[in-house]
Amino acid sequence: MTTGAVLAQGDIPAPHIEYGQLAPMLVVFGAAIVGVLVEAFLGRKQRYPAQVTVTAVGLIIGLVWTCVLAAKDKPHHVAAEGALGVDGPTLFLQGTILVLALVSLLLISERGGRAPQHFAAQASALPGSEAEQETTAAGIAQTEVFPLMLFAVGGMLMFPASNDLLTMFVALEVMSLPLYLLCGLARRRRLLSQEAAVKYFLLGAFSSAFFLYGAALLYGYSGSVRLSVIADQLSRDAGNETLLLVGVAMLSVGLLFKVGAVPFQMWKPDVYQGAPTPITALMASCTLVAAFGAVLRVYYVGLETMKWDWRPFMWGVAILTMVVGAIVAITQTDIKRMLAYSSIAHAGFLLTGVVATSRDGLSGTLFYLAAYGFTTIGAFAVITMVQDGAGEAAHLSRWAGLGKRSPVVAGVFAFFLLAFAGIPLTSGFTGKFAVFKAAIEGGATPLVVVGVISSAIAAFFYVRVIVVMFFSEPEADGPTVVAAPATAAAVALGLTATVVLGVLPQPMLDLAGHAATQMFVR
Repeated sequence: MTTGAVLAQGDIPAPHIEYGQLAPMLVVFGAAIVGVLVEAFLGRKQRYPAQVTVTAVGLIIGLVWTCVLAAKDKPHHVAAEGALGVDGPTLFLQGTILVLALVSLLLISERGGRAPQHFAAQASALPGSEAEQETTAAGIAQTEVFPLMLFAVGGMLMFPASNDLLTMFVALEVMSLPLYLLCGLARRRRLLSQEAAVKYFLLGAFSSAFFLYGAALLYGYSGSVRLSVIADQLSRDAGNETLLLVGVAMLSVGLLFKVGAVPFQMWKPDVYQGAPTPITALMASCTLVAAFGAVLRVYYVGLETMKWDWRPFMWGVAILTMVVGAIVAITQTDIKRMLAYSSIAHAGFLLTGVVATSRDGLSGTLFYLAAYGFTTIGAFAVITMVQDGAGEAAHLSRWAGLGKRSPVVAGVFAFFLLAFAGIPLTSGFTGKFAVFKAAIEGGATPLVVVGVISSAIAAFFYVRVIVVMFFSEPEADGPTVVAAPATAAAVALGLTATVVLGVLPQPMLDLAGHAATQMFVR
């Protein structure tokens, strides 16, 4: 009997795919495939404008479609035979990822004498040849960066929407594999960049194995990888408890690795330092949003019933993450490594919102992710602007006296650092207040006390950078500021969002709160 006959008889129902609900992801993946074709068939000179256009159009269409879905009265859908959940928090996270990806694209696509510094093809030209002279003068942009970025963003959109563990694993790999490649594409300090890519790949593969094995154990416990089925099994208190606890522990390792929580943070400083700075900005913003979206979905949907089992574990991870991130950052002399440990500390602050296990905790975490994403992209954009003869002036000592050389750039960077520290009238203060308030209401007051102390410790190394910039004498051969148009636009967008979300945060808080009321679908 043919497959068509079987389907006609109704023995095997034909799969139903809600393409309209999945359109934002499909558009981004489609743009990535078009980018691969552009790379294969267009000449070298035509690739760059075509790739930038395809990438920007794909991200914009995906963002517009996400807004259309979010504008519906009840955007609650389980799509693709239950594999993906489309609801308020998912759409909020997807919209945040797409906006942050567009801002990151400004950094990645910058060509005003700077993009070849980040991404340049290693041309196999003979010394002294015309091709080598062209490469030395202007560099050859590695346009394969753009489809790789789109594939990574597509995986990020799928990761928080995944409604079963197998789909979540696929999304994890689709998101991670392009990032492994992108981390190794820096032109300057190639060995450091390639070392970062190898470390990220090996440790990422190790954490993915933990995630997959944990999913297998939870399948053994419940007979399904669907989060709703696992939740129903937990509510009946049936199954092998050993499989459940070990499976949750191993699944948590894979998820906490992606957010950079202690003790799974060892990859972050090396990768942030070695990767091209625009890629670091993409990872520090979009990847963190996607990873925390997956954490929220797993713990708030699949494992909500056993929160009394996983909350103590999450308490310990959050405390370690905040304290270690804040203390170790004090010893750093490289700006990018310092921001990496800062990101680790912020992951701990975000985990306090997860621990709250309430609607306020969910909405506070959503707001924090959006606010932190804009601030971190702006900070890394400023780093790309401060250059010396060796490229970006990454060492802290090279920033001495920058406030006298370029007071506007130094002032903007100082404002971003104050936002990271959580100073009032910045988005960082509002985000921390939202998650800490939710944690206190959820009975996690000691965790908030640790968070406040960690914030005070973190303020020390932020202020230290400000002191170096404004109260130290500039070196004679100090770095110069190269303010290319697209990078300046990324800085302006990050600065505007940081100010607005600090001074007038209520519209975004209302949006996050509205998304949280449309809870993850089960």
